[in-house]
Amino acid sequence: MAPIMNPVKRGLSVHTPAVYRIELQGVLESHWSADLAGMEVRCTNREGEPPVTTLTGELVDQTALAGVLDLVYNLGLPLISVECLSPKS
Repeated sequence: MAPIMNPVKRGLSVHTPAVYRIELQGVLESHWSADLAGMEVRCTNREGEPPVTTLTGELVDQTALAGVLDLVYNLGLPLISVECLSPKS
């Protein structure tokens, strides 16, 4: 079975800036923002569910995205989703 693919976003390249939203299971304090390329850090708690941290912000390229993902992996936070909100042209 072929993987489900989202439509290609115009202007998206591995070398161009884009705004991303990354969701993680667990709590990440806001002081990590500087280590996460300045991304906004927001944590939400819903009754009966594990806390979710959402990182939102513009990253200079996909190398920066890989760096953010590497850091949260090393912190032991499970990745829920990564979404490109708007590529910069």
